[in-house]
Amino acid sequence: MLATRIIPTILSKNGQLVKGEGFKADRVVGNALQAARIHAMRGVDELVLLDVTATKEGREPDYEMVRRLSEGLFTPLTVGGGIKNAHHVEKLLRAGADKVCLGSLAFEDWDEIKKLSERFGNQCVTVSIDALPSGKACIKFDDYGFLDHQYRVTQYAKGMEEWGAGEILLQSVMHDGTMEGYDIDLIKAVSKAVSIPVIASGGCSGHEDMYNAIKAGASAVAAGALFQFTDATPRAAAEYLSGKGIEVRG
Repeated sequence: MLATRIIPTILSKNGQLVKGEGFKADRVVGNALQAARIHAMRGVDELVLLDVTATKEGREPDYEMVRRLSEGLFTPLTVGGGIKNAHHVEKLLRAGADKVCLGSLAFEDWDEIKKLSERFGNQCVTVSIDALPSGKACIKFDDYGFLDHQYRVTQYAKGMEEWGAGEILLQSVMHDGTMEGYDIDLIKAVSKAVSIPVIASGGCSGHEDMYNAIKAGASAVAAGALFQFTDATPRAAAEYLSGKGIEVRG
């Protein structure tokens, strides 16, 4: 059994660290690169760096930012935003990323997920699923809302696993940024539906939330606002979970 990972999530918008609620990440709270480096220096299990506007603006990933962050970095790094093809993935891996996180691309072209998995290995491919309260998977549509889709979250997660995803970043749209707890029912449903690791994301308010998500089936827990707006640290979270009998890294 793999040890549970505790993963800080960094949302970047033109190099700025942003945060919000319900995926409306318009509040600037710092410098994304600096925040990521601080977490890296603390020896966290993994980092997720997501460029929240690259896809919408039709930009490629910020390879230079990834390169600067990865210099001297021994923490596994997952990067998402603006990825459209294998060329982008290859450039990110060369810049220092260990994995890529795919959202819109996965939704739009399942064949591409299979191709990327076959070329780079499924351990390199994380698929982000943004879940609506209706139990549907969705993609970011515009500044005013989301484009709903016919796929139910569990159905979509199964499809992504079958087509080559190595893990799922499961994000609850309504819980995002609220610090009111993960969507436990959602985590249970998706974790039962797939055999690949599920990263719980959206709403974490503390160590107990992480514990509840892991007991619900999550293989890893991600948090953004918790580590940005409180004194909580991944190390303290690991100690708490270890005390609860959860195997953690480090």
